[in-house]
Amino acid sequence: MTKRYWNISLKEMLDAGILFGHGTNKWNPKMAPYIITKINNIHIINLTITARSLSESCYLVFDAARKGKEFLIVGTKNKTSFLIASEAKKIRCHYVNKKWLCGMLTNWFTTENLLRILRDLRAKQKRGKIKRLPKRDASIVNRKLNTLQKYMGGIKYMTKLPDIVIIVDQKHEFKVIRECIILGIPTICLIDTNCDPDYANLSIPSNDDSIASFHFILTKLVYSIFVGLTVLEKTNTFFKD
Repeated sequence: MTKRYWNISLKEMLDAGILFGHGTNKWNPKMAPYIITKINNIHIINLTITARSLSESCYLVFDAARKGKEFLIVGTKNKTSFLIASEAKKIRCHYVNKKWLCGMLTNWFTTENLLRILRDLRAKQKRGKIKRLPKRDASIVNRKLNTLQKYMGGIKYMTKLPDIVIIVDQKHEFKVIRECIILGIPTICLIDTNCDPDYANLSIPSNDDSIASFHFILTKLVYSIFVGLTVLEKTNTFFKD
């Protein structure tokens, strides 16, 4: 895949503040290869490595998408939850942007049951069946529906474990990392200077506190998935014809 799809610009990365890591007193020594210098006790990330890592990740998700693989994007910080949902919906991708429920992947049998309940309640709501219930019963059902929708709405159409999980804040989402490691699910992680790069299959060194930084990287990954899905759709159409 040629570079025209990814268009990773050094100027855009600088503008997004991707280069700014954490304070030198909070760093993880394993991040040393990704750090180029420090300024005012702030570690500065080597953007050449970031660009290379992002390019590799873009190609990986493109290749997976054109093969029909499924993705899960995870980011549960309040300041990034809207962007997670917005970007994931562009490509009809599964996402979790609120609290991560322990065992969501490793206890897949339970998750499947909850998703069936969610889909069933949504169907009943659309057909107006919940409104016809006694007031007290309707209140209980609506409360259950709202809770399931809040935490599992982004994966309501997920019928199997994802093939690749994209995690926008490795340290904050360590529960997700742990479940992926147990199940052998490949991960792509944004890692700041306080993270451990050994936990991810592909690490993208970047500022995980900046919305602009996070948004820049996520949009590149999402666009790469979109390109892969477009290739898959054209291939399927060709063979149908």
